[in-house]
Amino acid sequence: MTPARTIARAGMVRRATREDINALSEIMAYGLLAQPTAAWLVPDRAARAAVLRRYARLVLKRAMVEGQVDTLDGAEAVAVWYSRVQPPAPVDARGCDLQKVLGQYASRFALLHAYVDALMPHTPHHVLAHLAVRPGQLGAVRALLTGYHHRLDVDGLPAYAEVSGAQPRESVFARLGYEVRSPILLEPGGPMLWRMWRPGSTGRRFDGLPCRVRTHRFTTPTPTPRSAVPATSPRSP
Repeated sequence: MTPARTIARAGMVRRATREDINALSEIMAYGLLAQPTAAWLVPDRAARAAVLRRYARLVLKRAMVEGQVDTLDGAEAVAVWYSRVQPPAPVDARGCDLQKVLGQYASRFALLHAYVDALMPHTPHHVLAHLAVRPGQLGAVRALLTGYHHRLDVDGLPAYAEVSGAQPRESVFARLGYEVRSPILLEPGGPMLWRMWRPGSTGRRFDGLPCRVRTHRFTTPTPTPRSAVPATSPRSP
């Protein structure tokens, strides 16, 4: 469904390779640091940036196998996509990977992934799991996403994303046609993740999103497959 390279207004969109991981993990970690979720995921400020860089590398490596990682020729932005036309197969190794890479911080990331996965839309869609951009390069976002959105429209498929923060209607997603849905409330003491839905070209409004939920209503969550965070998005893998 995705050509190797797509012309976009601000440059050439291409599939990222393993050679891009160092540069793109720095961009993704910068985006994660700017999000309200960062302090909740890694309470230790001194360790936060290093942990988020390790997490970003894990996200990118996994997404290059299981999803699609797009960037521009100048590597000024990165988008991580997953198809959810069919439910993903569970992968037991994810929790082990988080533990190995993140150590004492793995449990909070696993909690985030478990609840986000539990509240995914029920209808077939694609997930924009992560979106990150270099400082001062916000215009690259539209260039990066236009081609993918066009392909989704051809297939009549919607897209889903999440935004942390208090003003989802001011986010880059809202400017790209994503509509605000009810939030996920991360607890204990965490921020809100606003669910964003870009309807498919068929105009069908049903998105199958579960109702508003607080994470503490669940008992011991089990980590499930996931990836995703930008200059306007909050999580990864």
